[in-house]
Amino acid sequence: MIAKLQPEWSVSLFERLDELADESSNPWNNAGTGHSGLCELNYMPDPADPSKAADIARQFHLSRQFWASLVKDGDLTEPGAFINPTPHMDIVFGERDVNYLRQRFHTLKGLPLFSAMEYSEDRETIASWSPLLMEGRVDTGPVAATRYEAGTDVDFGALTKALVRTMTVSGADVHLQHEVTALKRNADGLWTLKVRDRRNRRTVDVRSRFVFVGAGGYALKLLQKAKIPEVRGYSVFPFGAQFFRTDNPDVVRRHDAKVYSQADLGAPPMSVPHLDKRVVDGDSSLLFGPYATFSTRLLKRGRLIDLFTTIRLNNIQGMLSVGIQNPSLVRYLVLQLVASRKRKFKELQRFYPEAVSADWHLIQAGQRAQLIKPAEDRAGVLMFGTELVTGSDGSIAGLLGASPGASTAPSIMLDLLARCFPDDYRSWQPTLNSLVPALESPVDTDQIGVDQNLEVTGEILGLTR
Repeated sequence: MIAKLQPEWSVSLFERLDELADESSNPWNNAGTGHSGLCELNYMPDPADPSKAADIARQFHLSRQFWASLVKDGDLTEPGAFINPTPHMDIVFGERDVNYLRQRFHTLKGLPLFSAMEYSEDRETIASWSPLLMEGRVDTGPVAATRYEAGTDVDFGALTKALVRTMTVSGADVHLQHEVTALKRNADGLWTLKVRDRRNRRTVDVRSRFVFVGAGGYALKLLQKAKIPEVRGYSVFPFGAQFFRTDNPDVVRRHDAKVYSQADLGAPPMSVPHLDKRVVDGDSSLLFGPYATFSTRLLKRGRLIDLFTTIRLNNIQGMLSVGIQNPSLVRYLVLQLVASRKRKFKELQRFYPEAVSADWHLIQAGQRAQLIKPAEDRAGVLMFGTELVTGSDGSIAGLLGASPGASTAPSIMLDLLARCFPDDYRSWQPTLNSLVPALESPVDTDQIGVDQNLEVTGEILGLTR
């Protein structure tokens, strides 16, 4: 956005790895869901309260507009390389969950953002939406599903690389294998960053009037080093994940959806099971998971001491209290860690009864550093989501937490620009309104606006079926 708004500004990006987007944004380190509240049941624990699901959907429509504007301007040349049409579905079993899904559907159906959602308790209809879910199913209990055809699968790695290319065209400098090891605020108001070249181990000082920390699991670590009071008491709890993956074309061609369900009792919201179609480098695969793993690394390619480097006197109580307050979560994680491959595969067969073990192999996905925040009534609360933190004077900002941050990044960054560059933001408004028309005219005020946005952005992004 800065490259579009102020191309004459000096911008430098420092990436610790030898390739861009090889951590959480790597397509095999996440599920690639274009998160828009369509199938994520954890956004709506109360089936009568659609507020969070609607907010996420609203932000994803804004993302579609931003990406479509960049395609239209020629900044992103191959939208099919990063976004593809993939229906979003839910499937649930048993009377309790069927009642929940039915109520959720009726709540959402009345909103323009979700009006195209379909619902069925008929097995033949569900089988027509996704054959793998119903073939060979012997249980005769209640089953229900929802489907929204205009969902998406996103390769966030390809998107990130494409966005960085647009930055470099505008003169931004990109430094690979460079790690920021320290940040210090100077008396003149500028920041000095110590940046280590991992190839030759040399360290240089870089001065800047503004710093954005988009470092995944390392974000809190760097913001702590910057000594900003806004993260006092914050801590993180790292979760990893495994997925089953198949590239068998006979299986993959018969499943064209991202299908979510309910999380197990006590499981964290990010662990909701899902069977996903993925499109990476033009090839289709299926993923199923996640299965929780644990490591003290805060990045997949981090260090075993990572978690311990974030512990402070002001946050250790919060970290310990989260474990005490969430015994079901602790139990869930222990059971996941000791689960055999056979037991994990049975979870897949609950979705896809005729799955053959030989077709699937386990892959290790990315690390997520879930945020623990202090609260008035307790020492620490485990948060599931994404939080933008900004310094009091707007000279530094960072992104903490996990999903759905990538899907809603344009909305989050617009918030950052408004907070950190208030004077410039006013002059940027006309350009931003052009890039993201929803800023001036929200898409979800009526059905016509939603339909028009889907049609216009869908045509530009190649999402029409």
